[in-house]
Amino acid sequence: MPPTDASADAGHGPVPAPEYPGRPGSGGDSEDTLDLRLPDELVALFAGETADGDGRKGERNAEVRSTPAEGKPAGADGGFARAAVRPVTAPDQLALMDDDLLALTDDASATVADVAPFSVVDHARFEVVDQAPPAVANDNNPVSTQDDDLLDRVGAWGPGDTSAGPFELVPVRPEHDLPLISRWMNDPAVAAFWELAGPPSRTEDHLRAQLTGDGRSVPCLGVLDGTPMSYWEIYRADLDPLARHYPARPHDTGIHLLVGDVADRGRGLGSALLRAVADLVLDRRPSCARVIAEPDLRNTPSIAAFLSAGFRFAVEVDLPAKRAALMIRDRSLRHLM
Repeated sequence: MPPTDASADAGHGPVPAPEYPGRPGSGGDSEDTLDLRLPDELVALFAGETADGDGRKGERNAEVRSTPAEGKPAGADGGFARAAVRPVTAPDQLALMDDDLLALTDDASATVADVAPFSVVDHARFEVVDQAPPAVANDNNPVSTQDDDLLDRVGAWGPGDTSAGPFELVPVRPEHDLPLISRWMNDPAVAAFWELAGPPSRTEDHLRAQLTGDGRSVPCLGVLDGTPMSYWEIYRADLDPLARHYPARPHDTGIHLLVGDVADRGRGLGSALLRAVADLVLDRRPSCARVIAEPDLRNTPSIAAFLSAGFRFAVEVDLPAKRAALMIRDRSLRHLM
């Protein structure tokens, strides 16, 4: 079998080391070695790292611990160190990959110098391969710049039908809607679970945190037959901290809601609205297979409304601010429940 090392030519004896202009004594015989001049900066680095047994710095050439040519001591070439070299192979490349993914440049002559106790590698010959570049929009790979595209443009979903009339989700405009929403948040029955009672600025901060985010949560007014009467948050449950507490699936969509006026509560309207909004999510978001909710376990009227709207109880989950009932409405069961 022919030798794999190009420096070993079986049957022809040792190969003389290559001549380097200006180097005395560079013509000595050397088998399986090539002359390699280490940069002065690298040699100086080794000089600062290595000391002999008496605490004194070792001689400059001795620190490299190179493989000398036959019959010559290390450093006999006037300050040039000699190191065994071999061609870089695929295993070498893998061995050089630390925590980052490295790729060799197109220079096929790259070599790895084996210098004990250090591995001298010219990292300038390598480049770090970063993660995949951001996706670029084209006909085969559309990339939207819509702020709420993570939820397929909630504001364009349009109305849904309910027994009480047409119902639509309208994204919140704080400059117009804040007084109404803040008033709802200060209702004791609402404040017990939303915990946003106080000045309007407190509610405004809550709204703007969503509106200035990446679109994973969209605050909306629920408009029934032309009248704003409820507040909703449509959010990506799989991208929310909630996903740490249950086996989330891609595109799971969550909902939070409150019914604003006391007159609209306790007469089955909440269940009708929940069913209508869940249908809107499943109709307008084809990639979503489940609608998720996590009402507080203490809020038994809310849990009952979800059950009446076709959600199923999945499990109790301990969240940072509450113990919740995980409620799920499945696309596959939407016409059965």
